[in-house]
Amino acid sequence: MSDSGATANSKAIRDFLAEAEEIVEQLGSELADLSDMAEGGDFKPDILNSIFRGAHSLKGLAGMFGFSDVAELSHNMENLLDWLRLGKIPLNSQLISVLFDSYKLLTALVRLLSEGDNTSRSTEIALCVTRINALLAPPEKQAVTAPVQSLELPDHIKGALTEYEEHRLHDNLTRGKSIFTIHTSFDLNSFDQGLAAVTEILKGCGEVISTLPCVGGNMETHIDFEILLGSSCLLDDLKNLLGSDAASVSRLEVGVEHEGETVQQSSTIISEVPADDSYPLFPQESLPPPRDQNIATTPFSEDSVISAKSMSRTVRVDIGKLDELMNIVGELVLAHSTIAGVTMRMRNEGFSRMAIELGKAAKGLERKLSDLQKGVMEIRMIPVGQLYEKMSRIVRKISREQGKKVELKFFGADTELDKLIVEDISDPMMHIIRNAIDHGIEPAEMRVALGKGEKGIIRISSCQKGNHVVIEVEDDGSGIDLDRIKNKAMQKGLISDLDSLSDREALDLIFLPGFSTADKVSEVSGRGVGMDVVRNNIAAISGMVDIETSKGKGSRFIITLPITLAIIKALIINCSGRIYSIPITSVLESLIVTDKEIKTVERKEVIQLRDTTLPLLRLESFFNISRNDVRPKEFYVVVVGVAEKRLGIVVDDLLGQQDIVIKSLGEAFKRLRGISGAADLGDQRTILVLDVGGIINETMHSGN
Repeated sequence: MSDSGATANSKAIRDFLAEAEEIVEQLGSELADLSDMAEGGDFKPDILNSIFRGAHSLKGLAGMFGFSDVAELSHNMENLLDWLRLGKIPLNSQLISVLFDSYKLLTALVRLLSEGDNTSRSTEIALCVTRINALLAPPEKQAVTAPVQSLELPDHIKGALTEYEEHRLHDNLTRGKSIFTIHTSFDLNSFDQGLAAVTEILKGCGEVISTLPCVGGNMETHIDFEILLGSSCLLDDLKNLLGSDAASVSRLEVGVEHEGETVQQSSTIISEVPADDSYPLFPQESLPPPRDQNIATTPFSEDSVISAKSMSRTVRVDIGKLDELMNIVGELVLAHSTIAGVTMRMRNEGFSRMAIELGKAAKGLERKLSDLQKGVMEIRMIPVGQLYEKMSRIVRKISREQGKKVELKFFGADTELDKLIVEDISDPMMHIIRNAIDHGIEPAEMRVALGKGEKGIIRISSCQKGNHVVIEVEDDGSGIDLDRIKNKAMQKGLISDLDSLSDREALDLIFLPGFSTADKVSEVSGRGVGMDVVRNNIAAISGMVDIETSKGKGSRFIITLPITLAIIKALIINCSGRIYSIPITSVLESLIVTDKEIKTVERKEVIQLRDTTLPLLRLESFFNISRNDVRPKEFYVVVVGVAEKRLGIVVDDLLGQQDIVIKSLGEAFKRLRGISGAADLGDQRTILVLDVGGIINETMHSGN
């Protein structure tokens, strides 16, 4: 195997183990509970359902990563558990034994993967599957009574029940439980919380068999549900518990006989092994070797199976805890800045010996803080591929709704971003993709007529460029019709002359609130909501979005994002007596410029920077700050850039670089132009952090 292949396989195993270990541990705990149920007769369907979901999740996870042995065994366990859920086989000691042996083999398979052993274990798995299949094909079929048929169940509920729900209804009746229907109605805006609260109350009284939406009296503002409950409670007690305002409760009546079948109240799915072995675990001819010659003689010794040592070295951490840790690191960075400042003052005041010792300690602290900061940052970083998975589901859903054929292609899924930035970019990405399918991708017949493939292609790619990550969303649809945008702008009174609007300015119009070229409102778009949200949400995390389009060929949205927003190095500047900071990731260079070097082009100040013309922005003009002093003849220009855009910010002085922690200004100042947050300096001063992307966008599209 090549080095790259070995690395990829090792990464797949690590990713698989991060999820699989947690599932396997939970399976073991819940199987022990299931064993207690078999012995005590106290059946709890929630535990069985959880075991079934665990086996199902492990099957899907193993299949996704290509671990066929684990996938095959968990698939067969899932089948066995499904039959048990549906009451097709009894819960007895034989079944528990097979489940435990299957679980031990499953645990051993996962552990061997963690140790790098990828050898196929088909023989051991085949023996285990044989035992499972023997339980799935019992030689005798037991007669099943049908008390459900005698239950006065409304037709609309009876027709909506799944096979599993019918079985749970049957089991509750055979255990002598009463069946209640609870009708509830909730406001559309808060029905999920209300339904969860009622369900929680009902679980304390019995088993919630089914929850079905139903027709109510006020469908415009409310949603109604009909809940089936199996319980030993009395009707009046249940009504008092729920309250008359929350729900209406009724008890369903059960007939004694129905179509000649007697309702038996004593049957149960829990049974013990017949003493005369009339219900053997295996057909005699397919009986596997005794247990000590079967599982025990496989490479999975008992010691290796029940080892308490973890299979992976992964720990799941709440992002909130990482935020708190990052804040602490930020405070330490500020404390270091204070110590460094004190050291400099001590040197200037003659405490040279003490200052040298303190300076050495400060340097050592700075190195350790840098390592700590880097370590916390790496923990917060996740691959963009996690975002891609969400987008694929959205594409499938919307393309089906639109009746279009769309293929999604991903590139650069391993590119890493801060977890919180990935979360914040999810909605803007969704809006862009929705628009690409609705406005961009043509119907299949039209694409064929245009000489294109029947399927529309949406490409999502990401790559790291310096301290930024660039995500591109590209489609091969019809592109953006700039003439249509200009005409729509004329209709809305946004422009008075079509010739005065350039193509670049026309593209920027789609980011205006309420602007849409759709002729009719659909579930996907046309309400004028979306693209303004895209720009605002991306700007809120110090990012930028740009568009390239070609009529008839498609469009490309280019999103440029910082890798992280937690602790950043910033350039501290002075302008008109006020202190600001500029994220160093956006600073390209700084220059000393005189008045004579400034030229005016189309009423905008520019300078010649090598072979290009650089537009200038005077910070005091942008923030409408009046100067109390005379503007100096010589000043600094900080050249900033995001993606391909460049701007020179004119400032009075550069005060040096410093690590800062950006803090939110809160909802009241969320829309403040040109500001992304605030930061504390080591001397207890609070300064504003410039939003370079927002300033460039506003300056390029205005006369500033």
